[in-house]
Amino acid sequence: MDKAMKEDIRRALDVLNRGGVILYPTDTIWGIGCDATNEEAVSRVYAIKHRADAKALITLVDSEAKIQGYVREVPDVAWQLIDCSTRPLTIIYDGARHLAPNLLAEDGSVAIRLTREAFSRELCLRFHRPIVSTSANLSGEPSPATFDDIPESIKQAVDYVCTSRRDDHTPARPSSIIKLAANGEVKIIRE
Repeated sequence: MDKAMKEDIRRALDVLNRGGVILYPTDTIWGIGCDATNEEAVSRVYAIKHRADAKALITLVDSEAKIQGYVREVPDVAWQLIDCSTRPLTIIYDGARHLAPNLLAEDGSVAIRLTREAFSRELCLRFHRPIVSTSANLSGEPSPATFDDIPESIKQAVDYVCTSRRDDHTPARPSSIIKLAANGEVKIIRE
């Protein structure tokens, strides 16, 4: 990891640890992030996006062990899906725990993605808690394919805008989303 990325992560961590909101590059599109266990920070993310908090948010983690810390029972099929996935995969699990209540869906489920991308993985690893990752757009607007596509209002509303990968103009796309029920039922939400 180069010096610039290390400093960028340090600054982002400082904001996250104070309950702030960041704009950061992920394994998919740029995300608005905060501590997924901090209810006030999660409320700010909803406000920044102008999004109803009845819609759940995605959370990033850096390891399989952390998934188990935030889900009561991870179905075996989840590990197979994670291992086989060729692109970023968000899985919705029943029985969320130890997370901000306003992060969860009405049925108590949580959307978690294991990130393998260098910046977001290192950020999650060093933060020691899951980080919200919701697209850096206003609710109802298209997701930004690159940093330049992010609305100025969002850049101004967060507490820190990460510097890493701003010059990456490779169009990004959102993750696939699959919902897993405790009984093993699999439902594709977004391909």
